[in-house]
Amino acid sequence: MKDLKTFSLSRYSRLFSVPDNNKEYLLVTSAGHPYHDEPYRAECYAIVYIKEGGVRLNAGLSSFDVDAPSIITLGPSVIRYFTKCSDLLKMDVIFFKNTFLMERHADLFFLFKYDFFENSDLHVLPLKGAYHNKFKKLYELIQLTQGTGSYHEAELVRNYIFALVYEIDAYYRQHIPQAPTSNSHPLFLKFRQLLRSNYKREHKLDFYAGQLHLTPKSLSAAIKKQTGRSAGQWIDDTIILEAKVLLQNKTLTVSQISNMLNFSDQSVFGKFFRANTGMSPIEYRKKVD
Repeated sequence: MKDLKTFSLSRYSRLFSVPDNNKEYLLVTSAGHPYHDEPYRAECYAIVYIKEGGVRLNAGLSSFDVDAPSIITLGPSVIRYFTKCSDLLKMDVIFFKNTFLMERHADLFFLFKYDFFENSDLHVLPLKGAYHNKFKKLYELIQLTQGTGSYHEAELVRNYIFALVYEIDAYYRQHIPQAPTSNSHPLFLKFRQLLRSNYKREHKLDFYAGQLHLTPKSLSAAIKKQTGRSAGQWIDDTIILEAKVLLQNKTLTVSQISNMLNFSDQSVFGKFFRANTGMSPIEYRKKVD
């Protein structure tokens, strides 16, 4: 199977019109956002500091209106896109590859310890008090360090990123209570976990209901009551989101994508895609070309 294309650091540098430093990290300081309207994945992690204004983050099937001052954390596997919700937006973003951060670190699974990069309930962290000033200073230090040609530039940036990760984790532990959110009902959490692991192979509600020892009707009703969206809608929307990301990769044929998503043939995939988006896979691919 061919490697799937994702947003690279070079693509981010072009998107934000900043120099490509040919390194494994990139700092963007922006008074605006060149919005990319279609969902995508990235090759790197991102820690976004919203300094002024706001932006709408769409991550997976969740949407967040993010107002300053806030931090957004995104791991490579998260399907995301941003849409405008404010005329004013000032932000700093540090993009970095796992290989860069772990170059001199013994624990290669360090970033996997922190749920806030992958968990949709934890992508957005509103900042308060002294912590806000800490994040502001850390981004200023990264900006002052990047591009200076210092002998220790990469090591300094690496350690500032470690500091950001530790500060985010400390903030969550101190300020964010572990109270359930609107979508954190135990049944929904179990269903969402099953969906994340199985949506490419299992499209039928019966499978998820069976795994949760419920009838399909009971599961669908319970999930709709909790989230406003039936279990079947969650399944279909998750598959469609993945299909949109894959269709943007022109190295894959529609037939290959159909196989990757475990449809019986390309025709069935096409009918499913049209029923959920109002267009065929080819029409969608032309739209985003």
